[in-house]
Amino acid sequence: MSVLHLLGTAGEGGAETYFLDLVAALADDGVKQVAAIRTNANREAALARIGVPSGVFRFGGPLDILTKPKLKGLAQKHDVKLALAWMNRAARHTPSGPWARVGRLGGYYNLKYYKGFDHLVANTEDIADWVVSQGWPAGKVRHIPNFAAAPVDAAPTDRASLNTPEGVPLLLAMGRLHDSKAHDVSLTALAKIPDAHLWIAGVGGLEAKLRAMAHVLGVSERVRFLGWRTDPSALYRAADICVFPSRYEPLGNVVIQSWAHGLPVIAAASQGPSALIRDNEDGLLVPIDDAQALAEGVNRLIADPILRARLVQQGAQRVEAEFSPTAVVAQWRELFADFGAQ
Repeated sequence: MSVLHLLGTAGEGGAETYFLDLVAALADDGVKQVAAIRTNANREAALARIGVPSGVFRFGGPLDILTKPKLKGLAQKHDVKLALAWMNRAARHTPSGPWARVGRLGGYYNLKYYKGFDHLVANTEDIADWVVSQGWPAGKVRHIPNFAAAPVDAAPTDRASLNTPEGVPLLLAMGRLHDSKAHDVSLTALAKIPDAHLWIAGVGGLEAKLRAMAHVLGVSERVRFLGWRTDPSALYRAADICVFPSRYEPLGNVVIQSWAHGLPVIAAASQGPSALIRDNEDGLLVPIDDAQALAEGVNRLIADPILRARLVQQGAQRVEAEFSPTAVVAQWRELFADFGAQ
């Protein structure tokens, strides 16, 4: 008996990263799994290292009538008892059969893709409540958060390798180069934070626009665009403060990862971060689209080591209690057991 994971996206992002993190954690706990993905050499290699068999499928648009029957064959071959769809494209292709169909929601997705599913899993309580408000039966949805863990052997990225001086405040912004992530706000704030440098880790269509903006603001010499990185722990370990000004963020996995890596975090009060962060206890919250408030908050953190230490300590306690791999895997195992997939 096994669990089939279906991931229909080809690119790289937070959901795709967490997909591999969860599959690896479940494998470490002895859960038998198989994965269906789109072509992505890095993801295929990662699954092979984890020891989880995988297959590559098209996961195409409405005219793709071949993927679903092929996925059904994969599920039958591996004696699947639960099929877990990651996001809408995967849900559209998830075949019915003698297994439970479960959708994993990392946002406020269009529920039409999950019609006929047996259960939904939301990674925030707010998303779970929203699902019920849309008419989904309350008994068929549950909240299981993401987890975060910092590898004990992850060394910090050498600042010199990214032309960044030692001894200056280093800010880290993680996320796609998309308007929702508000990297423009980070750049505007940087102009008001003397001496600080900013690493932006992510890819997307706004890179040229953001580079031009940094030049206009006069901060281009203090900004590094890192592209897509496969070493996030090394980045967290090298930085002094995580800035997370997203305009739209259902969860905010970056917040949890910052806590796990002992990094103080300041975030805009969008949905996910405002639900996670207890302001002035385990992080700082500022209004959305307020570069002045972000700059003031970062300057406050730079000037107050006692505040930074308190936020780090409280964040670590939150991870241990709520967002550790052990705590989250136990909740997934409970779900699997409910549907006979153990």
